[in-house]
Amino acid sequence: MAEVESGIDDVVNGTLSIIDGEQRIYYYGYWILYYEPPAETWTARIRLIEGLTRRTFHHTEAGINTPGDKLDLARKCYEEASNEQEKRVNGAMLAGALFNRATDIFKIIVELEDKGVHLSLENELMQECNECLLEAMKLGKMVRHVSGVEGIDELWGEPLKAFTMPLEMFYETRYVKISNTMRDIDRIVAELRECLSDYPDFKPLWPILDEFSNYAKLNSETIKRDPRWYAIWPKFVTNSENIEALISQLQDSVDSDSRSFIIAGCKLIEDGKNLIRHISGARVPMPETTKRFMKQCEQYKLIFKNSNGNSHDT
Repeated sequence: MAEVESGIDDVVNGTLSIIDGEQRIYYYGYWILYYEPPAETWTARIRLIEGLTRRTFHHTEAGINTPGDKLDLARKCYEEASNEQEKRVNGAMLAGALFNRATDIFKIIVELEDKGVHLSLENELMQECNECLLEAMKLGKMVRHVSGVEGIDELWGEPLKAFTMPLEMFYETRYVKISNTMRDIDRIVAELRECLSDYPDFKPLWPILDEFSNYAKLNSETIKRDPRWYAIWPKFVTNSENIEALISQLQDSVDSDSRSFIIAGCKLIEDGKNLIRHISGARVPMPETTKRFMKQCEQYKLIFKNSNGNSHDT
């Protein structure tokens, strides 16, 4: 990856540059905070997989972080489930047990490596670890985001990628996902502006929303062990709370019967804020939820903005 000065046109993906004193890497229109990948060791890999697994469970639905030693029970319940809704949940629990079994095995592999016992990729333990991750990824389509709205396959598959890819290559895939996350944050803000900028009532929103989206992008690119995160997160939360306060103020000050566009607009703001918060935390796009939000915005414009051209004056 070539290192160049910032500000050069037609920057190539993977370019490194120092910007405002920070090393950043360029992918698809965004300069993302760069972290040097760890050395290619088994210990580094298990630490990465453990961290990714914790993060995956943090952003997915409750109750699926099932122990690896309960794998047989989780599989039995999944195979015997007859109700389709319950079977999906059982499948998500089985996926969780498979991830945890793979992590348990990988810890043993690392312990053996530390003792000088080197295992090939064809070793039975290595094969079982890989098979658990592959099956967990396949079942990942049954796993939903913590919001309950959609699956989050890209996040669910990361521990498998960390097991199979060189660490440097894995980090490159993360930067691509972060750039896509930042792109969607900007899309959501742009769509809210398109829907609501004609209405003076929403004017106080824009500086707060801009700051919120800025810190959402900073949150998506900053790892939690980075000291910078301890300054970013409070500002991210504070701006989220300020948006909630503005929504409450707008809802309390209008008559929803005569000015329903404000009530509907507040719903758009709240849904957009929550979507930004979810994708910023997961650091991956949520395409189905984003698509649904964009349709919601289109419906708002159809009803209030495009109907008579002056709906906001009613």
